[in-house]
Amino acid sequence: MRMVFDSSTLILLAKVDLLRETAEDISIVMPAKVKEECLLKDSLDALLIKTLIAEGKIKVEKAGHQEAVSKLQADFRIEGAEAQALWMAKKLGCPVAVADGPAIKACKVLGVQFATAIHFLINLKVGGQLELPMALVKLDGLATYGRYSRKIIEDAAKRLKGEN
Repeated sequence: MRMVFDSSTLILLAKVDLLRETAEDISIVMPAKVKEECLLKDSLDALLIKTLIAEGKIKVEKAGHQEAVSKLQADFRIEGAEAQALWMAKKLGCPVAVADGPAIKACKVLGVQFATAIHFLINLKVGGQLELPMALVKLDGLATYGRYSRKIIEDAAKRLKGEN
């Protein structure tokens, strides 16, 4: 499966050490602006993203059509990299990995399928690539680094435990 990523989701997955596993499962594509944001800081997550790009596990493509991207930014009050990722996903006809509320709302309005870092965590657990104790540790990391509500974290924990 091919999926476009925004910077927040890439960084979150890198911070909790799930990005490499995710890149093994799906074909990750990102716009140039997302790459720029991800590599802005000199950090371990930036180094991992840079390494995965060099290995060909993450592809960087030009988003194109700046007018449409600017309109998405204005209409949904999202950042430039998020708008590029959303535009690219719509253009390619594939889902987008996003992290914040306004981008998720834009996906819903535009009919673009989306996933969050929590979705990837749950899929790795369900797919047998993570045992429950480690999945819960990763969820704690997402709770620390992400802007997830307590309700979302509690729901994810239930799903990881097979309660939902």
